[in-house]
Amino acid sequence: MPDATARPIPVRAPRFALDPELPRAWLAGDPLATHVVNALSLLFPEGERFFIRAVKHYEHVYEDDPALRARVRGFFGQEGRHGHEHDRFNRMLEAQGFELGGFFDFYTRTAWETVEPRVPPHLRLATTAALEHFTATLAELALDTPALDDAHPEVRRMLVWHACEEIEHKSVAFDVLERVDPRWTTRALGLAIGSGVLAVFFGVALRTLWTQEQALGPDPRAPEDRGAAFWRTLARSRGRIARSVAELLRPGFHPDQRDNYELARAHLEPE
Repeated sequence: MPDATARPIPVRAPRFALDPELPRAWLAGDPLATHVVNALSLLFPEGERFFIRAVKHYEHVYEDDPALRARVRGFFGQEGRHGHEHDRFNRMLEAQGFELGGFFDFYTRTAWETVEPRVPPHLRLATTAALEHFTATLAELALDTPALDDAHPEVRRMLVWHACEEIEHKSVAFDVLERVDPRWTTRALGLAIGSGVLAVFFGVALRTLWTQEQALGPDPRAPEDRGAAFWRTLARSRGRIARSVAELLRPGFHPDQRDNYELARAHLEPE
């Protein structure tokens, strides 16, 4: 297992040309494939801020450990930048004609004002660790399959950057959780909460976008529909995703047991 404490978590600040003139169907000209990814983007900014809050609550646990404290700071910095860039991406979607205010009001009111305060801090941290494991799994698929090959180059560049950094910091929340509450039941409850919340809000986000996409009509800027690679990759990867997520419940599991750090390093652009 690689020694994650020896791996820096650098905070980068890339810029992406997220122009409203991008085709609405920026992923292979396939509107539905595009909105599967767009729906995740709607969840990311506030989701990343939740992750930061969940880990920061236990600052006293890692403040005397210089190595873990440095990794946590890198985690905060990377997640903060991800939230910032996906905020910009979501504003681009609004400029393209999507009305997202209603969704964001529902998301904020339900997830962060109603659910979050009612979940104990150790389960918020467990939920964060579970969702970080899930996003690292998706990140690996984004980097080593053809799923994004036909995406608009600038959006693909943003998603690849995000994916690489999700792998770089994938074990931080888990390591804090191990110090706070290493019980298997806590890990399992975090996975159950995270999976349920993600399924609900992703479904609402996708429905919001898809309903409006149909009302907007065809986008003349969209390239010819070539979405077969995305759907083929998704179909072939369902078992892989399920197995990876289930690993979280294996006794003795640690995220670094899957060493995909070199995969991330190989895709990062020179700083």
